[in-house]
Amino acid sequence: MTVRIDRRALLAGGAGLAAMAARPVWAADDLKARYRKALVINGNLVPPLDDEKPLPPEAVADYRRSGLTAMKVSMGGTGVSKAQVLEELNAYDRAIALNPDLLTRIRTVADIDAAKAAGRIGIIYSFESEVMLEGKVENLDAFADRGVRVMQLSYNLPSPFASGVMSPQPSQGLTPLGRELVARMNARGVSIDMSHLDEKSTLGVLEATRKPVAITHAGCKAVWDNPRNKSDAVLKALAGQGGVIGVFELSYINGGATQPTLDVYMRHMAHALKTCGEDHVGIGSDTLLTAWDTSPESMKRWDENTQRRKEQGIAAPGEGPPPYVEGLNTPERCEIIAGELTKMGYGWRAVEKVLGLNWRRWFAATW
Repeated sequence: MTVRIDRRALLAGGAGLAAMAARPVWAADDLKARYRKALVINGNLVPPLDDEKPLPPEAVADYRRSGLTAMKVSMGGTGVSKAQVLEELNAYDRAIALNPDLLTRIRTVADIDAAKAAGRIGIIYSFESEVMLEGKVENLDAFADRGVRVMQLSYNLPSPFASGVMSPQPSQGLTPLGRELVARMNARGVSIDMSHLDEKSTLGVLEATRKPVAITHAGCKAVWDNPRNKSDAVLKALAGQGGVIGVFELSYINGGATQPTLDVYMRHMAHALKTCGEDHVGIGSDTLLTAWDTSPESMKRWDENTQRRKEQGIAAPGEGPPPYVEGLNTPERCEIIAGELTKMGYGWRAVEKVLGLNWRRWFAATW
């Protein structure tokens, strides 16, 4: 460990030295070495994949630069059928099989540990919405059997099971059918994600579940008031039951007026750590593993998609800027976040928890 102490700290006497000793700043080489040894899990990320041919060298390099051990990947968006999502799962299976030295499926916590030991990157299957269940709790079983390990009960709007963050008020909250689904997910080892649920539904799930739940990608409402960010009451209740919140990079962390900056992102991370404690916070970027393409053609496609989401009523306020934080628009985002946490005075054990140990513990408790 390299500790940097400046002249002002020396002049401050014993108290100043003690304070600086408690807040080490790691040298770049030390940080990189520790990061490469750490278990690194991103709670929501979009990886480059191709189900027809192996990944090109530049994509493989991006995966390797990330230092990731595993990532949760959301699939099965809005407006899809059970059959369509099963085919999507098959496509992911094919894409992973085409890159056996790089990628591996994650079904158990032992698979995460094995991926780290083998130098491969694990893919955790998850669902962003509930539509593939087609309103039937028993349809969960087919997806659990296919290895879907995490699922939400609603995506922004009301579902047969719960209310999303953009649902009309007053909220319906967790429905009786939703309670049945929570029990089924607990029994089948499918982790519950509440990222897109409104507060009433979230608190309802926390009351109904027998296992810890998570908010894999969101921000803190106390830092910026947005429907996609979570209140301190929710954060404290989540942590109290052993859950984890993953801090995301979307425009909701600063209201969408400008592209979010690293400083803004770290304010959300710091507030989550202060409110939940270091055992209950992780990274859930909700963006691309690769750097976001800011070319005019890419931005035109993004703007068109945003407009469609607004017309469908599923876009939260502040949606517009592409999903990345200035300073984190790189596969190395988790390593950068680790460095920022050390600058803020967090010890390496706390940093390791945020990087991946908290997600691993949550998966172990829910799978």
